[in-house]
Amino acid sequence: MIITVTLNPSVDRTVDLSAPLARGRVQRAHATRQDPGGKGVNISRALSASGVQTVAVAPGDASDPLFTGLDAAGVRYDNVPIGTPVRSNITVTEPDGTTTKINEPGPALDEPTVERIAERIVARGAGASWLVLAGSVPPGPAPDVYAALAARVRGALGSAAPSLALDTSGAPLQEALAPGAAVLPDVVKPNGHELAQLLGRTDGDALEADPHAAAAAARDLVARGVGAVLCTLGGNGAVLVTPEGAWHAVHEPVTVRSTVGAGDSALTGYLVAAESGAPPAECLRRAVAHGSAAAALPGTRMPTVADTTPEAVHVAPLVLPPATPAPDTGHPSGANTRS
Repeated sequence: MIITVTLNPSVDRTVDLSAPLARGRVQRAHATRQDPGGKGVNISRALSASGVQTVAVAPGDASDPLFTGLDAAGVRYDNVPIGTPVRSNITVTEPDGTTTKINEPGPALDEPTVERIAERIVARGAGASWLVLAGSVPPGPAPDVYAALAARVRGALGSAAPSLALDTSGAPLQEALAPGAAVLPDVVKPNGHELAQLLGRTDGDALEADPHAAAAAARDLVARGVGAVLCTLGGNGAVLVTPEGAWHAVHEPVTVRSTVGAGDSALTGYLVAAESGAPPAECLRRAVAHGSAAAALPGTRMPTVADTTPEAVHVAPLVLPPATPAPDTGHPSGANTRS
């Protein structure tokens, strides 16, 4: 069982255009679709479609289109009522795969709601293999909310706590990986730009373009105590760095229809492989296969295992230059208490 937590879920509306977007003009859509959305929700949708047991924990009323959509898709969920509609996100896709996304901020969550979400996670956590904390944080919770949820689950369940996967950005990511954090993720999934920002760098474009540079940067997080870093690089595939080594994987070219949800699908592929006990290189292969399959699908449709082509993914080990010792900050380099 894999639990996903999405604090800022959405209803994703996708508009497919038959011609390039013409700003300031009226255009007719070629097709439209509506899907339940938000990173954790997307991951649960993809896991469920691939036959992996999952439950999506998210705020929202049971009558919200988000959850009626999950009902229709046969995805299990545990909703915490909030008395207001969840946000809507709009995606516009052009024939060449160019994707424009407009995201609403989402309704504010108060402290009692976050507490109820934490209680739901703890109640389900002992029987789960993975806990996935994913997506942006809506107005209300403190930036360290993911760090606090991870510590809460580990403190309540101890050695029975599930492994932790984290997929977020900005301040919530910084706080969750800060020196001295009580619990560090077993896997974190940034893209090149998020990785650069996390490390206080400004070379996100360079990391996206250079797998060796991205892997060398990701190694800094592993040195802090993060179990694994899965860094997605768009058309350049992805890298995986663990204490045992580093690998790069890239899929044969696909026709891109929408990049929305590709990163979520990549983490899904990693988790599906990890659930089966696959070694790191194979987890990376499945991650890239899932991410590429998502990019080839319309809107925010999530791929199944049958949609993926892992045989079209080339995986190679990376030889990295010696690491530069980190300066002594007076804090422990990693504080992952998982035994």
